[in-house]
Amino acid sequence: MKNNEDVLNIVFRVSDNIDYELNEDGTVTILEKQDHKIQKFFRKLKFKIPKYKKVTLDEYSSTVFTQINGKRTVKEIGEILEIKYGEKIQPLYERLLVFLNHINVNCHYIEMINM
Repeated sequence: MKNNEDVLNIVFRVSDNIDYELNEDGTVTILEKQDHKIQKFFRKLKFKIPKYKKVTLDEYSSTVFTQINGKRTVKEIGEILEIKYGEKIQPLYERLLVFLNHINVNCHYIEMINM
């Protein structure tokens, strides 16, 4: 079981199979490839299935996502959030860890590079 210090020292990087766009308003749009065999099959039959599913993150999530670079720890990302948003982001690490876990485990947008 990890203690708090171990969790704050985890480093993530954006997954290789994820493309994203940085929008003019500072938000991030994730482009999820839709290249499952069934999707490819229906495209050949001229069904209009987009090559990407677009997911636009909100302001806070976009800030977190753009800080994930394979070098910054969870603690460093939290400190950046605290400077930028102050009290609005509290409870900081509880929210940050839930979000990072979600985009890692459920969405596969990021991956842990240290344990």
